[in-house]
Amino acid sequence: MAMLGKAVRMSRLVDSKSGKMMAITVDHAISRGIAPMRGIQDIRAAIAAIVPGRPNAMTMTKGIAESCFWPYAGQVSLLLKCSSYAPVHPTKDVVFGSVEEAVRMGADAVSIGAMTLGDYQDVQFAEIGKISEACMVQGMPLIGHVYPKGEHVAPADRTAWENIAYCCRAAAELGVDIIKTTYTGSPDTMEKVVACCPARVVIQGGDACKTLDDYLQMTRDAMDCGVGGVTMGRFVWDYRDVTALVVVLRKIIHEGYSVREAKELLELLEHEHTYDQY
Repeated sequence: MAMLGKAVRMSRLVDSKSGKMMAITVDHAISRGIAPMRGIQDIRAAIAAIVPGRPNAMTMTKGIAESCFWPYAGQVSLLLKCSSYAPVHPTKDVVFGSVEEAVRMGADAVSIGAMTLGDYQDVQFAEIGKISEACMVQGMPLIGHVYPKGEHVAPADRTAWENIAYCCRAAAELGVDIIKTTYTGSPDTMEKVVACCPARVVIQGGDACKTLDDYLQMTRDAMDCGVGGVTMGRFVWDYRDVTALVVVLRKIIHEGYSVREAKELLELLEHEHTYDQY
């Protein structure tokens, strides 16, 4: 029965037609501070703008979910973030949630992070192993936010496909079902990453892109090279029309929109605000 529970929850995270996943994250305050995160300073307003765009899921911590997510129960899947790094320990995720809490709150997945190739990889991998076992018992999918940002990786090498592939394969070997990681920068190298990992790989928004076109093109390229979905945060909720952008990303991910088609729809939605028609 536990495995049936995992299958049921996974079916709510992945679009039945595209086979892709689209999630929006609002879990950045602990890891990055709240002052720079303008788009989620008013977290209730951010969630209210994201949900009408109909992503498959949203990632948030238990306190935010308990206080802010009630009006949207059943509309969008909840991914419960159970760990975080912080400005004072940027290479070490600390666990503060549990699978039992996720079950109680009706979450469709538990999310936990790790910074690999650093001084705290051993501690973080041990925690992932424990959470993975608990997820299996409870029939809960496990999402890993795993990046090669440890002390032994130069900043220039954080998008090297070899390092990204290591993150994904290591997470899969620990029992992670969906691995959120960094895009390598090119479809050819990202395809190598996907080939190395038997679990679903999804990409973050991250810092590599500078413009709207960059993000849309990255999303299109990732879908074309076999990436299993996208989970983005700052790029989305810092945008001037959050709901419109969520709709447009959904169209790229699930319906194969080109960048040109996406930009045309975005312009239309920003003008007419007819989100529910799409």
